Amino acid sequence: MQPEREQREPQRGPQPKPPSVARVAAVSAASALVLAAGAPAALAQDAASVVGGERLGRPAVQVAPLAGAPALPAELTGRSWLIADAGTGEVLAARDAHLPMPPASTLKMLFADTVLPKLDRSTEHQVTPAELADLGVGSSLVGVKENLPYRVEDLWRGVFLSSGNDAVHVLAHMNGGVQQTVREMQARAQSLQARDTKVVSPDGYDMDGQVSSAYDLTLFARAGLRNADFRSYCATRTARFPGGLDKTTGQRTAFDIANTDRLLGKYPGLIGVKNGYTTNAGATFTGAAERGGRTLLVTVMHPEAQSKVYDEAAVLLDWGFAAAGKVQPVGQLVEDLAAPKGSTKDGAPGAPATPADGAPQAAADSEADLPPWSRTPVLGGDDSVLAPALWTGAAVATGLAVWGTARGSARRRAGLAAARTAPAAGGAPTGPRPTGPASAGGSTGLGTGVGTGASRIGATGVGGRVARRLTRRARALLRGTRPRRDG
Repeated sequence: MQPEREQREPQRGPQPKPPSVARVAAVSAASALVLAAGAPAALAQDAASVVGGERLGRPAVQVAPLAGAPALPAELTGRSWLIADAGTGEVLAARDAHLPMPPASTLKMLFADTVLPKLDRSTEHQVTPAELADLGVGSSLVGVKENLPYRVEDLWRGVFLSSGNDAVHVLAHMNGGVQQTVREMQARAQSLQARDTKVVSPDGYDMDGQVSSAYDLTLFARAGLRNADFRSYCATRTARFPGGLDKTTGQRTAFDIANTDRLLGKYPGLIGVKNGYTTNAGATFTGAAERGGRTLLVTVMHPEAQSKVYDEAAVLLDWGFAAAGKVQPVGQLVEDLAAPKGSTKDGAPGAPATPADGAPQAAADSEADLPPWSRTPVLGGDDSVLAPALWTGAAVATGLAVWGTARGSARRRAGLAAARTAPAAGGAPTGPRPTGPASAGGSTGLGTGVGTGASRIGATGVGGRVARRLTRRARALLRGTRPRRDG
């Protein structure tokens, strides 16, 4: 937990009227009502531009109960909060969901979303003094030592469990530097459609202009939980962290670290994700819990007292599980614009796509590179995608056509040979008698059996009437099952 820093509290109450009359005239009637009520200027936006739905841009509590729905907890004091279904993305209830506020260390979720997939967890990195030089005064630290090696996975445990700004800065330097990481985090926020977020530092340390919102923090958690490593780190309660060198033995020491998330291990089904605190931000918390196959996400920002952030998150989760199917959603968690279609399962963050959703698209994409006879059978649509049986029939028909042509040629050759060697007026042959297999009525090469007996191909079940019947069936198959084009 970060010590308090004396910084100005976020401005409350009515905001100054924008100087541009033209801009005010362009604002919708709903936005004008928001301004009249004294809501923050960030909420006074065109209803159509509110990410996740118009109601999430309104001030105060938003909930749409149906018959039998439980009442929202009365003890909620957070200036901004949101409860949503992680699978469907439905926002069940919220208060000032898009209000920009200092996020404190919950911004580390965006840092992990951005950097974690890029670094191999088994990589060992030698920490330099420069990587620990620019930590903010009073930063929360896990205890990274300069001039010693650390594995990437140990540094991530320092980020998630101890909220260590020193671990964040080392990983940021491994990613190309702090400013490079800040730019990538901002780009990642835009990809997630987290438009309330402005990144100034990668660790969430209080900086002028650095803000996020309950809605955006929930997007970061939802995206992060789809990564197995992210999910594992944020669910870890305790771990051993590398220490310094023992002066006596020269051996590397280690010490225990514990997750500062006070709900982890206490609230039933809690998965994670991240907590934070500074004087400017107050207490912030984003959590995820699973119960009965359903995963809920909750974010609470700046309650009246620091200790209430966990209590209010817990009662919101209780309400969310009890309200399943008894409230209409008031908004929607939007999807990552950069995610490949079908790359994530909507039902549960972090789970692979199932045959019910992403798999068919992935299978279709992979089948596009296959030859037509290896693709999945279809009965209609594009002629270029034929069933394997249809292609088999076509192959059989082609083979039979070749066989028929060869047979006809053999018969013609045999007729000519017979004409040359026929006896005159019933006499003996005037020419030499053919020798070899053909003289016995056999077939040579692709010949089709002009002789008699078992050597004739027509007696084998491939030629003769059987062959003609197969040819007719293949042609009928081609004519009768050809896919039709729409229109």
